[in-house]
Amino acid sequence: MPDHELQDMSQGEVAYHRLHEAIRTGQFRPGDRLREVDVASKLSLSRTPVREALRKLESDGIVEHRARLGAVIRTLSTPEVVELYEMRLVLERTAAEMAAKHASTAEIDVMEDLNAQIEAAGHDSLRAAALNQDFHRCIYLATRNRFLVDSARALNNALMLLGPTTLDDEVRIKTVSSQHAQIIAAIRAGDQKAAGEAADAHLQTSLRHRLKVMR
Repeated sequence: MPDHELQDMSQGEVAYHRLHEAIRTGQFRPGDRLREVDVASKLSLSRTPVREALRKLESDGIVEHRARLGAVIRTLSTPEVVELYEMRLVLERTAAEMAAKHASTAEIDVMEDLNAQIEAAGHDSLRAAALNQDFHRCIYLATRNRFLVDSARALNNALMLLGPTTLDDEVRIKTVSSQHAQIIAAIRAGDQKAAGEAADAHLQTSLRHRLKVMR
C-alpha cells in the first residue's frame, strides 16, 4: 500500500496493514509467536496500535490466542490445505475463463511480463512468491467482476497461512512459469475453455507439490 494512503489512517490501521504485509511476505510465518514488544520493534511502531492490529488479525482468522503463548500466527492442517486449494481451484478456473473473455491486450502484456520476472527469479524464492501473487491478482482484475475479486481477496488471508512458498528451486519455478504461459496463451486467444483447463491443471500441480512439502 502506498505511503500516502497510510498517512490518512489511524495508527492502529497502519499497524494492521504493516503487520499484514509482513506476514504476507514471510517476515512472520505460520506458527510464529507475535509478542507485542517484538512486533513493535520490528515494525517501528508503539505497542498500543500493535495490540489493536493483533486483535483485528485474530478476527480475520490469521492470528489465534494460545494459553501461555499469546498471539500466534495460525497454521493449517492437511485437510484445511486441501479444502483451501479446492476453493482456489474454483475461483482460479473461473477467473481464467472470465479473463479470456474480458482481458485487454495491456493486461495480458503485464501478465507476460510478471511471468518472465518469475522465471528469472532463480533462487530468490521470496521474490518469485511475491511476483506470483501479483500475477494471479492481475488475472482476477482482468475478469471485470468485482464480486470475484472480493472473493479472491477474502481467500488471501487463508493463503498467507500456507507457510513458506513452494517456489523454492529453479525447477519448480520453471514448471510454474510454463503453466502460467499456457494460461496466458489461452487468455490472449480468448479461449475460455482452454484458459479454465490450464488454470485447473496449474492448481492441481500446486496442490500436489504443497502436500509433498508438508509430508
